[in-house]
Amino acid sequence: MTSPHVPAAQPPPRRRVLVVDDDPTVAEVVASYLDRAGFAVERVADGPSAVARAAAFRPDLVVLDLMLPGMDGLEVCRRIREGGPVPVVMLTARGDEDDRILGLEVGADDYVTKPFSPRELVLRVESVLRRAGSAPAPGPWLRSGPLALDPAARRATRDGTELPLTIREFDLLAFFLRQPGRVLGREELMRRVWGWEFGDLSTVTVHVRRLREKIEDDPARPRLISTVWGVGYRFDPPEGASSGGDGAAEDDAAGPDGGAAGGAGGGSGGTATGAGGTAAGAGSARGPEGGGSGA
Repeated sequence: MTSPHVPAAQPPPRRRVLVVDDDPTVAEVVASYLDRAGFAVERVADGPSAVARAAAFRPDLVVLDLMLPGMDGLEVCRRIREGGPVPVVMLTARGDEDDRILGLEVGADDYVTKPFSPRELVLRVESVLRRAGSAPAPGPWLRSGPLALDPAARRATRDGTELPLTIREFDLLAFFLRQPGRVLGREELMRRVWGWEFGDLSTVTVHVRRLREKIEDDPARPRLISTVWGVGYRFDPPEGASSGGDGAAEDDAAGPDGGAAGGAGGGSGGTATGAGGTAAGAGSARGPEGGGSGA
């Protein structure tokens, strides 16, 4: 008697990444590393093609250069996001803070400054995708005044109207709601919300500013997220409002990629990729360093 044939388990579908860079050397190296990491990769070299291909390819994530012919990366990011929430990792050829902040302000989930280690970029891509598809943190709805946040559905509302939050903004708001009245330093927020042990603190500043624009009555005079000068930020619940949720969920706020930052540092052994080609050893693979100004 022959045993019934059991079909082999099908491998999971490869996650799709769209690489947008007009430098063919950079695009080829990035696509090669992502392909070896198990991603299905497509490449385009200009802004209009990126928008069209994103609509047809339906990528799980976009690696997007800031400086592109035909349409810059900021406008490409805006247009791609009009079709739905797609994670974006922005590439910038300069370490200029304004470039990085502009990328984050249009909703980029992360950024990498050229020259960079392709291994670091792969780790950043995997980190953003893990966070985007992570299982929700345990705990009930979090509520404070006009704000309500459902960790399970990853939905947040203000006075009953859903807030258009990016992945990072949602995680940041959830962390604030779980820590009412406590002063939180930028380093702590970067470590526990971003899962990074190092990085540019202006990333936190920008995301706090963007979050204020969505939850405050007057973002220029914030009443919910206060700046504690020289220290960080504090979430102040409105008078008479309850805030917080399951305290046990606090330590999960950093998400499943809490160790990603340490891994990114390991990218320094890879080949550094810059706008002009490749070079050995990427001292910048640790990621952009620097301080953030108060928001």
